[in-house]
Amino acid sequence: MAQERVKWESTARKWQGVFAAMTLVIMMSLPSVATAQTASPGTAPATVLPNVPNGTRFLVKLDDKLSTFKDKVGKKFDLKTLEPLVAENGTVVPPGTKIRGHVSRIEPAGLTGRARIWLSFDEINTKQGKLPIVAHVSSVPEEHSVRAGDSREGEIEARTSKGKREVQAAAAGAAIGAVIGATTKGGKGAGLGAILGGAAGFLIASGMGQELELQKGTKLELELSRPLYVAKR
Repeated sequence: MAQERVKWESTARKWQGVFAAMTLVIMMSLPSVATAQTASPGTAPATVLPNVPNGTRFLVKLDDKLSTFKDKVGKKFDLKTLEPLVAENGTVVPPGTKIRGHVSRIEPAGLTGRARIWLSFDEINTKQGKLPIVAHVSSVPEEHSVRAGDSREGEIEARTSKGKREVQAAAAGAAIGAVIGATTKGGKGAGLGAILGGAAGFLIASGMGQELELQKGTKLELELSRPLYVAKR
């Protein structure tokens, strides 16, 4: 009897050790189970979006000549990027990437006195294929005779002189016109000559009648109005 009791106690202690080990393993696994239960099913880990951010500025070069005198609304034109576009996930759109755009509006110089042209940008040809791009012209570097318009609608306009220079030019033109008019038609001719001379002086000073031309190779600085999605494939 004593031997059987000793044997039974030994077996009991052995099973107690096994149960203790199993309990320890279960307790250690409980935090991960709880975490798995609290996580929403189907939730993906946070990832960096493959977007070139809104507001990114970059240089491009015209592959076509644009003119407010010769071209019409709807004319297609091409540009090429001069700088890389880097997405937030590291994807790069390299320099030399083609962009296609069109002329959305034209105001010849003879219509309002200052030539204006509005450019819209339609698509960019990336390794992922042709992607839509929404951007506007923010500046026209190295071109002192033109500038980007005040609106964010892709407007480019011819620069004009204003203020005192216009007044001086008009006065000089009026004086010249008065002399010519008086020489040819007397007093009345002097008055008419002054009017015509003043108009001519103003036209010369303000640049009226001078159309806007963007030569092939002209650099434009564009600014993204919407993020550009360039997902990897």
